Amino acid sequence: MTLDSLIDVLLSWRFILLAVFVSTALYAHFRGRTHQRFLREVFGPATLLAPINVPIYLSSAVPSTPFLDIDLIPGLRFLEQHWKELREEVERLYSQGGIRASDSYDDAGFNSFFRHGWKRFYLKWYGEPTPSAKELCPRTLELLAQVPAIKAAMFVRMAPKSRLPVHRDPFAGSLRFHLGLRTPNSEKCRITVDGQTYWWKDGEGVLFDETFLHRAENETDEDRLILFCDVERPLRTRAARAFNHFIGDTLMRAFRTKNVQGEEVGALSKTFAALYPIRVLGKRIKQYNRPLYFTLKYLLVAVVLYLIFWR
Repeated sequence: MTLDSLIDVLLSWRFILLAVFVSTALYAHFRGRTHQRFLREVFGPATLLAPINVPIYLSSAVPSTPFLDIDLIPGLRFLEQHWKELREEVERLYSQGGIRASDSYDDAGFNSFFRHGWKRFYLKWYGEPTPSAKELCPRTLELLAQVPAIKAAMFVRMAPKSRLPVHRDPFAGSLRFHLGLRTPNSEKCRITVDGQTYWWKDGEGVLFDETFLHRAENETDEDRLILFCDVERPLRTRAARAFNHFIGDTLMRAFRTKNVQGEEVGALSKTFAALYPIRVLGKRIKQYNRPLYFTLKYLLVAVVLYLIFWR
């Protein structure tokens, strides 16, 4: 290969696109103190969204730390002050069996959590509140409406003797807020974010960056009920905020799903449901022959990369 042809390759849009993807994926992977094996994350949603997330990280107006002061987000302290009203509605909903897993594979964002004893009731998700929330949780929606930074909210149950494995959420445009409503108030019911641990307490809020690696355990004999919110990450520039709003209004809204039949399901959640039989087949192959599963997986990825960057 001549020098001129090498320069042509390096300046081609495919090579530039590949370089941007690889560099942002590495930045996202090595951000923080704790990391998984790169090959375990390289094909995950957080890696695929790295080219979107890195510009958001670089424009962030809050510290790059696992846990953050809740006063950085106006209104979160207000929700803390009204936690008993929120608890009244979540306990009524819980007693009616309203906090539950999806009855189909149409919750692309949280489907993998259901087998770990994690249940939810959507209040809102990057758009209008769900119709069932308007009917069953009117006071909660009134309180949430006083906090414009909240883009998504749900009531979440974590069952006794359950745990969520180590993971990182894929979208950096939000931060995560938890408000304890009915918890074991015990160090045995906790979340660890990038190596730092917090345990939930009734009436206390915690704000953290969910794009760091984190895991949760409830080693007690009691349920944990919390208010779970995505709040908009503060960004320094108007352009970054506009970009973040666009991603939230398009990509994140497409993950919307239902509490009950008849409610809106976003395009990506519908696609996830349609493709889930392929995922089931992959799990069967992995159980039958792990080397074969990983060979097929990496071969498929190689074909996709070839079609995108070299064809």
